[in-house]
Amino acid sequence: MSSAKKKVFIAGHQGMVGSAISRELQKDSNAEIITAARNELDLTQQNEVFDFFGKHNFDEVYLAAAKVGGIHANNTYPADFIYQNLMIESHVIEASHRTSVNKLLFLGSSCIYPKHAKQPINEKQLLEGPLEPTNEPYALAKIAGIKLCESYHRQHGSDFRSAMPTNLYGPGDNYHPENSHVIPALIRRFHEAKTNNSKSVSIWGTGTPKREFLYVEDLARACVYLMGLSKEEYWNHVEKRCSHVNVGFGEDLSIAEVASTISNVVGFKGELEFDTSKPDGTPRKLLDCRLIKSMGWEPKTNLKRGLALSYKDFQNNHIREC
Repeated sequence: MSSAKKKVFIAGHQGMVGSAISRELQKDSNAEIITAARNELDLTQQNEVFDFFGKHNFDEVYLAAAKVGGIHANNTYPADFIYQNLMIESHVIEASHRTSVNKLLFLGSSCIYPKHAKQPINEKQLLEGPLEPTNEPYALAKIAGIKLCESYHRQHGSDFRSAMPTNLYGPGDNYHPENSHVIPALIRRFHEAKTNNSKSVSIWGTGTPKREFLYVEDLARACVYLMGLSKEEYWNHVEKRCSHVNVGFGEDLSIAEVASTISNVVGFKGELEFDTSKPDGTPRKLLDCRLIKSMGWEPKTNLKRGLALSYKDFQNNHIREC
């Protein structure tokens, strides 16, 4: 007789990360995926979350739900970013503890690290210096999520894990003209410029900051891989450094180089103009990913191929938004 399938809840399944995790988990015939749309479950409301978890018997939880955005959004809505993210993670993690969930994976962000962290950034550099001011409220909420998982493990023995991805891009990204991250914003801007036969495209900042980017399908593989490790395998590895694991590509490029690559992928033939009146953000952010690589995971998708796949997704699913 075959054993029952494990019940897996993906919080944030409609977002870029959550939908990628869902696609990856669909390859596992032993996983029964449970989801709830925002109009069915408001994760910022404690009573709704506790009731939802009480009606199910989840074996695993992927906490990919979050309020996210780029520099402009973080600067404009700081209260929304810290409050909503604190509420989401607090409610889901406590509900997982109360209902004895076997494993939980919390998804954070590389912005948790100090603005001037030594490069590449390893897990132990958490809380070693001031954060980037433009996204400090969001970063503080994500740090709190890591510490929630760590504290429940210390006090209750809960197997609540944390993964810190670098900058992400790929299918399901947000292409809003103001509230998106750099790659989707530039894909949209270059596409519109090509369509309108524009002579140039304006890019925020000097173009000199360096960034690392990871294709979201690679992150999904990493998440499922981390959750597939036994409790002993995971915690024996991470407790040598910290309680969370960096997930990145392992290389970074300047924003100018990234913009030039996107311009070529999209087919825009005009000039790139850098608006130095706009903020650059953190000067460099490259994650040290030796820990996850020592656990047996490697990324597969280089930036050029990932951008080509992302632009195809934009053309197929997001062009109507322009």
